[in-house]
Amino acid sequence: MNWQEEDLKYIWHPCSQMKDYETLPPIVVDHAKGINIYDIDGNCYKDVVSSWWCNLLGHCNPRINEAMKKQLDTLEHVIFANFTHKPAITLCQRLMDVLPKGKGLGKFNFADNGSASIEMAMKMSFQYHQQTGNPQKKRFMALTDAYHGETIGALSVGACDLYSQIYKPILMDVVRVEGPDCFRCPYGKCRDNCNCECFEHAEKTFEKYGDETCAMLVEPLLQGSAGMKIYPPLYLTKLRALCDKYNVHLIADEIATGYGRTGKMFAFDHAGVSPDIMCLSKGLTGGYMPMSICVATNDIYDAFYDDYGKGKAFMHSHTYAGNPLACSAANAVLDILRDEQIIPHAVENAKYFNKIINEKFLDLPYVGEVRHIGLVNAIEIVKDKKTKEAFPSNLRLGYQIYKKALKKGVLLRPLGDIIYFNPPLIIQPDDMDFVTNVAKECMLEVMKDYVV
Repeated sequence: MNWQEEDLKYIWHPCSQMKDYETLPPIVVDHAKGINIYDIDGNCYKDVVSSWWCNLLGHCNPRINEAMKKQLDTLEHVIFANFTHKPAITLCQRLMDVLPKGKGLGKFNFADNGSASIEMAMKMSFQYHQQTGNPQKKRFMALTDAYHGETIGALSVGACDLYSQIYKPILMDVVRVEGPDCFRCPYGKCRDNCNCECFEHAEKTFEKYGDETCAMLVEPLLQGSAGMKIYPPLYLTKLRALCDKYNVHLIADEIATGYGRTGKMFAFDHAGVSPDIMCLSKGLTGGYMPMSICVATNDIYDAFYDDYGKGKAFMHSHTYAGNPLACSAANAVLDILRDEQIIPHAVENAKYFNKIINEKFLDLPYVGEVRHIGLVNAIEIVKDKKTKEAFPSNLRLGYQIYKKALKKGVLLRPLGDIIYFNPPLIIQPDDMDFVTNVAKECMLEVMKDYVV
């Protein structure tokens, strides 16, 4: 059987122009282990994008496998309304030990994907204000270039036209805060030496719209789909204070940044402050099962707690909320992070990773910047290194590099012309050497036709 032909006969792949598959058909995966993915022809691909940033501890991790197998013989799923189970309770207990402190995060509402948790957080914040004497608070704020998912509410607070442009007539009217752009800083500052002068945009926006806003959503420190844009922790510290001043909830989208991706358990830990609501997914289950959690403060929870007849309950549900298999995987992830000291080891390895990436790429005439946080490294390709002018998007330089890298055994899925690495936290230096060598070879091959 020709599995590629059968795939294309039936499957509409996500986030893809299917016409591209005429020249680059889908790779049929047979099995995977660690950071390696193997296709049905025996070819190996180094997964340095963690299969959409969710594979935290490597494919087919034996400890997660065992936890899920054990759970499967006990309970696969049960309605989560008026029923519960030990894996979910245990997960909440353990997350309490690692969540940012300061605002009283302590109530966990389960969903099944990141976008769903964003929708949940938005509805939760809106209803809270309606039930606490602030009916004028009906709008949301978010940063420019934000990405928060692809359901309608999540897409509304996002600001990446690639995903949202066509849907704008049906999206909510969101207040947009001009966010930090450290690579092209209009204040002439650098990321490691600034006072977040760009925060004046947030202050002016809150002054104008703060009284009618219920929540501000933010991807802390790392705006992923915007091109792995990284900004300083001070911005979050200032944003926390500004939200408090205007009685605006601060919603942390830690879906991509949580679980050690930035070098700490959560990105908010770098700033030493806490959000009012935190959304978790991706690394939550190590990439094994679709699950997300919306964690709210006890103060928010209390606004919904009343007699049934008062109509204050949060009437929001997902069929697979609190799935026991997913909870068991999530508990195993926490076991591994603790027992094997994964995050501290990843922090050490990240120093080497960034060092060799800088050595191999930074001096290339078309590399405008190498930026990093934790093991995440991004290489931005530009037409003019001095002006930071980008190449025309129709050249699809990143896509050309991606195709060449696949042939050499590395899975890079660029964001436009930004080549990035966001590998499982278990990646080791020998694999770092291999994937960066391949990425450079492919970049040189593609870019030789565009350098004068």
